[in-house]
Amino acid sequence: MASRAYSKRYAQATFEIALEAGELERWQSDLEKIARIVIDRDLKAFLESPKVHFEEKSKLLSGQMKGVNPLILSLVLLLISRGRLDMLGEIADEYQRLWNSYRGIELAEVTTAVPLAREEEEKLARHLGRIVGKKIEIRSDVDPDVIGGFVARIGDRLLDGSIRSKLAMLKKEMAGTER
Repeated sequence: MASRAYSKRYAQATFEIALEAGELERWQSDLEKIARIVIDRDLKAFLESPKVHFEEKSKLLSGQMKGVNPLILSLVLLLISRGRLDMLGEIADEYQRLWNSYRGIELAEVTTAVPLAREEEEKLARHLGRIVGKKIEIRSDVDPDVIGGFVARIGDRLLDGSIRSKLAMLKKEMAGTER
């Protein structure tokens, strides 16, 4: 839980620096790039190893991340020095959320029983956008237990239009009327 709070702070500071520099999109791209690079198990083990000198880690990262903003490279090195490299993915995700919010876009995590076609996803995005009053970007997932309909999480809001929940409510109602 504390790790999540730290990730948010790092992401907020990073976002503010990128905003001031007028390079929000570039920083987002660089953060994604670095987060993908350090997922590599061998590289991560090398970067987190206490047996490897910090200078060696810095030299390797500088070589791996040509073209990446030097301040982002400094962020990664700071995380390494504090033993918090595992937070990089969370920082990149939070930065993306901040950037989307800045542009008036909200992310909706939508779960359906079957994969949505592109046009269905766009229609659902417009529908959810009208509900929350923002442009919606959908990240979809499939769970057959939903049966039909969808479950959408937008920020701290949960919109459950699934057949599973409707059946559960019906069952509850029927159980209450039998008494």
